Amino acid sequence: MSVSATPSPSPRLGPRGSDRRPWCSSAAPPQTRHAWRKVLAPLAQAGYRVIAPDYRGAGASTKPCDGYDKWTMAADLHTLVHDHLGVQKPVSVVGHDLGSMLGFGYALRYRVDVVSLTTMEAPLPGTDYYEQRKVAKSAWHFDFHANPDLAVHLTCGRERWYITRFFDDLTYQPDAITDADVDVYARAFQAPGAMRALCEIYRELDHDARIHRDAIASGGKLTVPVLGAGGATQALAAHYRGMCEEIADNVTGHLVEKAGHWVPEENPEGFVRMFLDFDARARTA
Repeated sequence: MSVSATPSPSPRLGPRGSDRRPWCSSAAPPQTRHAWRKVLAPLAQAGYRVIAPDYRGAGASTKPCDGYDKWTMAADLHTLVHDHLGVQKPVSVVGHDLGSMLGFGYALRYRVDVVSLTTMEAPLPGTDYYEQRKVAKSAWHFDFHANPDLAVHLTCGRERWYITRFFDDLTYQPDAITDADVDVYARAFQAPGAMRALCEIYRELDHDARIHRDAIASGGKLTVPVLGAGGATQALAAHYRGMCEEIADNVTGHLVEKAGHWVPEENPEGFVRMFLDFDARARTA
């Protein structure tokens, strides 16, 4: 299994010195590491060693047939960060959408290696809110993607049209994601095996919920600071703080103004301010 950590087109992001605070992020389908392009340089300038890999099945990472439960995907990231990149400090883990689910699994599996967890715009498997959200009519894509043969067949050759639908429906800032950006995402999910990998991530969500509930039952709630965030224009974002209180003892909620679902792209400055404030407090707690 190979997880690609090559940065998206952007300037190189500073030294790898041990004094830099490690920051590891995960995006979510239909996106790749390209989703973080607007925030990497500001975070590096703020003193972070930014690590923004493509998760298993996305972008330049390999697309195996299985292993899409978030427990296994968390192991991919942990191996990359600590074994291959040699990070020895606890990491600030950041996720968006399904990347938040992966970040949650990471924080549960590697508790001592996490200094803070930032989640955005996702119902976390293992919470009551996830169980409510997955059966909502507007969450139709959960069941659609959980049937890979059907979803892959119906989207084959139409990947760009299909993923554009999510950007059109969930974006508040219409110029935040350009046609060129959509081209980057479309090429990624037109690659052989990419749409099936996307579907497998969804198909594992109920399995993830069982794993996460068992981890909390045996190890207790997370004790690291957790941020439940979302775009202020999204109606669902009001639920995220309460959801995070189900799984963590120390929870902060924050809504990023002038942003829809795609927070780091729609309001990168607001995202960076939110994260730096939260993580500074987390590191001094």
